[in-house]
Amino acid sequence: MDFGINFFPVLPPERKSAQDYYREVISLSRHAERLGFEHVQTVEHHGTPYGGYCPDPVTLLAAVAARTDRIRITTGAVILAFDHPLKAAGRLAMLDNLSGGRLDVGFGRAFLPDEFDLFDVPIEQSRARFAEGVEACRRLWTEQDVEWKGTFHRFGPVTVLPRPVQQPCPPIFVASASSAESCAAAGRSGHHLQVVPSLTTRQQLREMLDAYRDARARAGHRGAGRIQLKYTCYLAEDRDDALAAARVFEQNYTALMADAIASWKSARSDQYPGYEAMIDKVRRYDFDASLAAGKFLAGTPDDVAGRLAADRQELGADLTVSLQFNPGWTDAGRAAHGMDLFAGHVVPALGGGVRDGLLYA
Repeated sequence: MDFGINFFPVLPPERKSAQDYYREVISLSRHAERLGFEHVQTVEHHGTPYGGYCPDPVTLLAAVAARTDRIRITTGAVILAFDHPLKAAGRLAMLDNLSGGRLDVGFGRAFLPDEFDLFDVPIEQSRARFAEGVEACRRLWTEQDVEWKGTFHRFGPVTVLPRPVQQPCPPIFVASASSAESCAAAGRSGHHLQVVPSLTTRQQLREMLDAYRDARARAGHRGAGRIQLKYTCYLAEDRDDALAAARVFEQNYTALMADAIASWKSARSDQYPGYEAMIDKVRRYDFDASLAAGKFLAGTPDDVAGRLAADRQELGADLTVSLQFNPGWTDAGRAAHGMDLFAGHVVPALGGGVRDGLLYA
């Protein structure tokens, strides 16, 4: 196992200003690099407190790259349905250069009907726009004089500048919420995978990873591929303290997510089967059941190590775990202390340590 950190700003502006949040992201990213975390990543969302502080992950990650030297810089994820692939490919290649070749590119489809409405993009085009955009970016990075005649975009011939530092291109990750079909498609294409266990059942998660690994192997791609699991992590020496924080910020997350997905009450799309039931599922959220099901990590270092050891045994040792230590309006000092506890106690409890400057278990 490798370990990284992620940032998902789910908080209203009255709780913490955007300026303060960005300063804390940069400070915590530098601290993560000192401790040996493998990557720092952030999301893309628009127009609501559910992630709205990060409408462009490239901008925030460029600031992180300027203040760090080794840690990898990861988008988790860029939404190509809301962008032109020529512009996205150039902006991401620029970030790869600014970071000295440290970029991992995560692409996602988006899932909030209101965001599709904001950009005047039909949600029914979600999967097709995603597939076309990812392939267009890959070709723009790996080829010259690219001429593209797709369903949604036509351009070229053009050679995108700057050229990416990493050759043939930065590693490409596909973000999947709950679809084994999407995971299999990522495997067939030879891409890597980003998954959020809080959005799935344990059985669904196993099926998603199995589908990805099987499809990648059947397609003949070398290596196992990289799989990132994203968890929110509440760590403290005292279990009650950790669980009290978890209860506050998990409830904050579900409340703001419920607002963000409210349009699924009336929206329907064959691109997102079953999503109309999501609002009721979120409103029925049960903290204790979610903790028991491993939807997030909370407790003492021994508690968290035990949960991750179970993941390693059940889901495979080839995982990268991406951890959010500052959910909601968590104090930056508390988040940094959680990172210290993870590096200093959780990783050793898993039989790991630091190798070549990176945490492993």
